[in-house]
Amino acid sequence: MKIDCQKDRLQVTKSDISGSVFDDVNLSGCTYENVNMSGGKYHNINLSGCAFDDLNMSGWTVHNVNLSGLRIDKANLAGASIMNSRLQGMTIDGIEVKDLLAAYKAAQERKAS
Repeated sequence: MKIDCQKDRLQVTKSDISGSVFDDVNLSGCTYENVNMSGGKYHNINLSGCAFDDLNMSGWTVHNVNLSGLRIDKANLAGASIMNSRLQGMTIDGIEVKDLLAAYKAAQERKAS
């Protein structure tokens, strides 16, 4: 099936459209409920203003993204790694990460001496 330049609303229920390709498509305002998007590839995607709830992101790789203003609440970050990232203004439980890192570095230096 091919949909090209349509303005109609599409309702897809209890369907398998795995392997489909969406290119230059406006999906703003759409609702996704009980959807398996595992193994998908997402490139050049605008998710600003989106809300995610009850999400399984285990095994994700996130590269070259803007997460400024992001709020993470009640998340399991066990084993998570943040590398080569700008952390200015980032807090964990209300404490600036730069202060946490400075305190950690100072403690490591005290241990070494």
